[in-house]
Amino acid sequence: MFKRKQKIKHPKATYDEQLLTTLNVAKVDWDRAKQNQEAVYDNNTSELVTQTALARAKYLYLYREARLRQVHGQTIQRSVIDK
Repeated sequence: MFKRKQKIKHPKATYDEQLLTTLNVAKVDWDRAKQNQEAVYDNNTSELVTQTALARAKYLYLYREARLRQVHGQTIQRSVIDK
């Protein structure tokens, strides 16, 4: 009867964590699209070019958003380790 609504304790932290996971997934998708485009012999197909451009645009948008929010990840990406 007199219960108060429970507030979300740290909404920024949860949204930042979701942003980082989405950013990492977008990076993997972009890398996969680049590899597919390079692997196909006839890489002039507009579908592959469009798919790669879309994946790049998604990643760059999320990256800019993470920079604006000043979000820093705690993990090192595989692309950095492999080099």
